[in-house]
Amino acid sequence: MVQSRTHNCNELTIANVGERVTLAGWYENMRRVSKNLGFLILRDFYGTTQVVVENEEMMESLHGINNESTLSVTGTVRERSNKTDTIATGEIEVVPERIEVLGKCIYNELPFEINHSREADEAVRLKYRFLDLRNPAVKEKIVLRSRIVAELRKSMLEHDFLEITTPILTCSSPEGARDYLVPSRNHPGKFYALPQAPQQFKQILMTAGFDRYFQIAPCFRDEDARADRSPGEFYQLDMEMAFATQEDVFSVIESVLPPVFAKYGIYKKASAAPFKRISYRDAMETYGSDKPDLRIDLTLKDASGVLSECGFEPFAGQTVEAVVVSGFKGTRKVIDRLCADTEVISGKKAYWFRLDENGELVGGIAKFLQDIKEEVIKALSLENGDFVGLTAGKKQDALKSAGALRKLLGNVSEEHMRKDCYEFCWIVDFPMYEIGEESGELEFCHNPFSMPQGGMKALDEQDPLEILAYQYDLVCNGVELSSGAVRNHDPEIMVKAFSLVGLSEDAVKAKFPAMYNAFCYGAPPHAGIAPGVDRMVMLIAGEESIREIIPFPMNKMAQDVMMGAPSEVEERQLKDVHIRLCIEEE
Repeated sequence: MVQSRTHNCNELTIANVGERVTLAGWYENMRRVSKNLGFLILRDFYGTTQVVVENEEMMESLHGINNESTLSVTGTVRERSNKTDTIATGEIEVVPERIEVLGKCIYNELPFEINHSREADEAVRLKYRFLDLRNPAVKEKIVLRSRIVAELRKSMLEHDFLEITTPILTCSSPEGARDYLVPSRNHPGKFYALPQAPQQFKQILMTAGFDRYFQIAPCFRDEDARADRSPGEFYQLDMEMAFATQEDVFSVIESVLPPVFAKYGIYKKASAAPFKRISYRDAMETYGSDKPDLRIDLTLKDASGVLSECGFEPFAGQTVEAVVVSGFKGTRKVIDRLCADTEVISGKKAYWFRLDENGELVGGIAKFLQDIKEEVIKALSLENGDFVGLTAGKKQDALKSAGALRKLLGNVSEEHMRKDCYEFCWIVDFPMYEIGEESGELEFCHNPFSMPQGGMKALDEQDPLEILAYQYDLVCNGVELSSGAVRNHDPEIMVKAFSLVGLSEDAVKAKFPAMYNAFCYGAPPHAGIAPGVDRMVMLIAGEESIREIIPFPMNKMAQDVMMGAPSEVEERQLKDVHIRLCIEEE
């Protein structure tokens, strides 16, 4: 131990009895028994130690010192009479000869009790994050994150990847989200952008002759927060391989990730290689999601043939999807909540009925099905006691809402969900293009730099909406960890691919000058992926919110309430970068 300590607050044992030691840490609390006896708990990064004050003068000196002040304690270790196994130092205590205040906490009351900070309002926790992080339960998630990142880095190096950092200040590039822009002082009217991902740089590295690249890459996107997505800034295990196929990427990831999940995860079982491969189309039609939770054994059934004309108005002429659940005994209150939650998640209503133990259709929309009872039972392969959840609408809408219902039913049906494992899968064969919901125009479905399956021939001859891409998503327990792709390294194919979404050759050269130019000098086929570090740690730690595993997270409005960011700046700073504010009044 260095600094002003001989030991930390978690390492003294019965073997240290009789030694003179110096500890330093935070004054967690004091139980005062009398004017000359008190039990002080000292806490540092490593743990806690009990300090027994047995003299009136020293007890008096501790009056007026607030909890969470930092102290130095020098004294003698002795055996505890009331031993405890709840802490590592439970066999000993320290009898002090000197207690020195190193840093005062000037407040009598704290915003929350340190060891119960997770019970406090999130806004308060984020404002006083430096106190929140003193809670061992909060701190251990950040320690876990550090260890996971170290393990990932070690594994990538063992797989012969070279760690290379790429620029933070770069040019604006369409990656699917809004850029964070940085005005240039020396180039009036021009802006840098913080990278949404190192996409172009890592592809250029492959063209430059590097064979295997990786980095724990910071990425910046001006997008809204979700439970599994932090606004503003996030980190990913970014990697790229030259002369590589989709299967080469899969092989590396299937070797690197499962051991990390099994070693550090709350569940000790993780999928072994090879992970299950599911096409995008099959994933949607079977699970109603392109990020299915394979721990749930429920699947979707197309019930359109038997139910679209059953007389129930919301089903008329629509695609109807069913989720059949055996053994589900949910009460009406539980079922109503499932239907309401499905509507909140998907924007579409959910419906239901049962085949009871007597073979009768009951509950929900059952009254509309009595005349076609046998057809319904046969079409859905129902057995007595089965519960049937239903959604309807245009095909994609019906599938997505049924996927939401499937996941909710899995979460409340213990016999249909294995919760004690990490279940990985690959979603493959994504469409290259789609019709944009807002624009109504043809757009790239995922990464615009992906290689279309079939190359130039497919772009020339196929309906764009039928073209598949060498794109893939890595999914674990219903959470999308990453998107990746075999890259489009041929400038002619690149120009053609962008032309289908209305971008001319000149526009491609103008938007991606470095990458286009590099590809004209003999680019190798290459492929890559970038699993999200934050999401991985969240899953491994078993947390519901990604903010629990980020040291200094922003709130849902992309604000750092502790630092006060974003903040106003002085007029001279704006003048330096040639900016004049024009804020519209609400």
